[in-house]
Amino acid sequence: MELTVVYIEKPETVNFVLGQAHFIKTVEDLHEALVGSVPGIKFGLAFCESSGPALVRASGTDDKLIELAKRNALALSAGHSFIIFLDEGFYPVNVLNVVKMVPEVCRIFCATANSVEVILAETERGRGILGVVDGVKTKGIETEDDIVQRKNFLRMIGYKL
Repeated sequence: MELTVVYIEKPETVNFVLGQAHFIKTVEDLHEALVGSVPGIKFGLAFCESSGPALVRASGTDDKLIELAKRNALALSAGHSFIIFLDEGFYPVNVLNVVKMVPEVCRIFCATANSVEVILAETERGRGILGVVDGVKTKGIETEDDIVQRKNFLRMIGYKL
């Protein structure tokens, strides 16, 4: 077995969801779930087929994000993995539960705008995702001032009253 790390290529302002599913219709079902959950959503998604022709299958509402998803999925080449890129102004918090409810979805590895490295195991049979490095190493424990800043930020952006 060989361990490999693949860096997810994306613009800084783009969020993404990385997960694993189990069936070729994942592409259509994820597409339908996303457009049904957020009006006007701009996204691209790609799915690594794990049998038969073993192709990257893709869909979305934004050509640039579809191409970005295809490139990253091919770089991963991990069976039954999927990646969804959300355009600026669209966030995982608004679609994550809908994505998780798609019957083919088995797990979510991350949902973030951070820089991410994906840790893969490769055998003679293929590749699988072991986990992700999402962002940077924790630097400490929040102080009372940090708590105030966090709470104020959440209220400023409208996520808390």
